[in-house]
Amino acid sequence: MTSLRVLPAEWAPQSAVVLTWPHPGTDWAASLDEVEPVFLEIARSVLRFQHLVISCEHVVRLQDLERDLNAWAGEQGLPGRVHAVPAPANDTWARDHGPITVFADGEPILLDFRFNAWGGKFPWEKDDALNRHLANFGVFGTTPMQRVNFILEGGSIESDGEGTLLTTSECLLTPTRNASMDRGAIEQLLSEMLGTDRILWLNHGYLAGDDTDSHIDTLARFCAPDHICYVACPDVADEHYSALAAMEEELQEFRQRDGSPYRLTALPWPDPVFGDEGERLPATYANFLIINGAVLLPVYDVPQDEEAIRTFSGIFPDREIIPVNCRPLIKQHGSLHCVTMQIPQGVVTP
Repeated sequence: MTSLRVLPAEWAPQSAVVLTWPHPGTDWAASLDEVEPVFLEIARSVLRFQHLVISCEHVVRLQDLERDLNAWAGEQGLPGRVHAVPAPANDTWARDHGPITVFADGEPILLDFRFNAWGGKFPWEKDDALNRHLANFGVFGTTPMQRVNFILEGGSIESDGEGTLLTTSECLLTPTRNASMDRGAIEQLLSEMLGTDRILWLNHGYLAGDDTDSHIDTLARFCAPDHICYVACPDVADEHYSALAAMEEELQEFRQRDGSPYRLTALPWPDPVFGDEGERLPATYANFLIINGAVLLPVYDVPQDEEAIRTFSGIFPDREIIPVNCRPLIKQHGSLHCVTMQIPQGVVTP
């Protein structure tokens, strides 16, 4: 008999968050002093509510992190503890190389999808092997891990926890990922692996500076089974205006299972943020992380940050909104959700 699989929504109870720590062998080499405080802020915020899994290629730094963060959490009387794993990594985007957890007949299974750095854009071999390192270290206890011969990044899919998946055709149908599979074959595989029976495909929407071929977690996110928040650009002179307006129209046309439209919340549009060479960076408030009791919200030291905090306080009135300045992160073209992967309740234990 085939087991019934469920891909939980991000707001489902969690046991831990995974971080792949930056080190001198990553693209952060020249800016470790700037970016590591962002990771530390994320780490401390997570430990206020749940456990943290950290992997790092540099063992001495990893040992220092484990000691210092656990001591800090203990002094604060916090519930979370750090599980530290020495493991090689090409980069730090745990959302995309980390495990995706489903429940089969109520029991968790970690899915280890293939990772090829968003269609072969960068080196990926270490990242593609990282989940097996974590499992072999015992972080996930007895939870089984299944290798899936399909390229899929966690940032490319959004689940409502009830069988509906939100994604973009620009990403999942890009031939540099799974060239031999058409849309129908991909839908069938996702149904088998993730338990989804509905996929909402967005055919529009992008952010300048995005390396991922329009990951959904930079554009539109489930906030509840009937509620989607999304990036909207009000400036007709902005290069994003047409694509994001078309995406908004698609979202307005989507329907829930009962035929009713989704509740939609447009997120503030931050002022442009540029890199050292003048390139526009993908600053987006959609790249938030839901954890137990809180939402970690990326902010960018722009005037719209305060409006974003107010907006998310309205979307998630029962959760603490914790702003994290992610301006250093977007210099490498990702943000807060991109560097984290949540692990559901029942997988990681103290």
